[in-house]
Amino acid sequence: MALRRPMVAANWKMDGSQQLANELFDKFKQLKDDSVEVVLCPPSIYLDSVQKLHEANREALSDCLVRLGGQNLSHHEFGAYTGEISGKMLKEFGCSYVIIGHSERRRMYGETSDIVADKFAMAQKVGLTPILCVGESLPAREANRTFEVIAGELDAVIKKHGTLAFDNAVIAYEPLWAIGTGKSATPEQAQEVHAYIRRRLSEVSPYIGENIRILYGGSVKASNAADLFAQPDVDGGLVGGASLNASEFTTLCRIASEAE
Repeated sequence: MALRRPMVAANWKMDGSQQLANELFDKFKQLKDDSVEVVLCPPSIYLDSVQKLHEANREALSDCLVRLGGQNLSHHEFGAYTGEISGKMLKEFGCSYVIIGHSERRRMYGETSDIVADKFAMAQKVGLTPILCVGESLPAREANRTFEVIAGELDAVIKKHGTLAFDNAVIAYEPLWAIGTGKSATPEQAQEVHAYIRRRLSEVSPYIGENIRILYGGSVKASNAADLFAQPDVDGGLVGGASLNASEFTTLCRIASEAE
């Protein structure tokens, strides 16, 4: 089995504050554990201040691994696209990662899988690691179409850029019916889908299939994280609501570091 470093990524969505950032970095100083990679994805307007906090606490954070990420980026490199954020801008403000294809972007803003594939490639072009979100709706799950939906979202990237594009990527499985609902997939349900994703990528590249990190997202919290993170193909979590509480989020980081 590959030695995949667990990751816990905080997606603040259109929430959070400077105070939350301060509280999180105070908590991170207490982690003293680099066995888990922590990624903060605040709204872009906070990236400047969060980057400065990260730099100011660099010495205190020497024993833990904290990275910054964006919540979205344009599939255009630059130009007259009012309101958009380019990958180069994210890089300039210290980002290493960017979330791509979150269900809220797909559903609310009409991002097709084709656009998501272009964003995936743009992230890699400018040196960011994409965190590609995939997941099925409740009607799709009830119709036993989960694997079909997941395959389609993966294949949109593969057809444009090839399976080898996943050599520098993270995947987040987020069942739509569990996002923000308080209803999480069971550990067995999560493991089943994560194992499917890993098998599908392994068909073309066993190395990528074995080594890519696959996160679970969808109402992850301290009360259910241990069982989810203990699954063999679950490598951590993409966390929404629970990332807005500094104590709970750092508890999730500790759980991920202890998962076997």
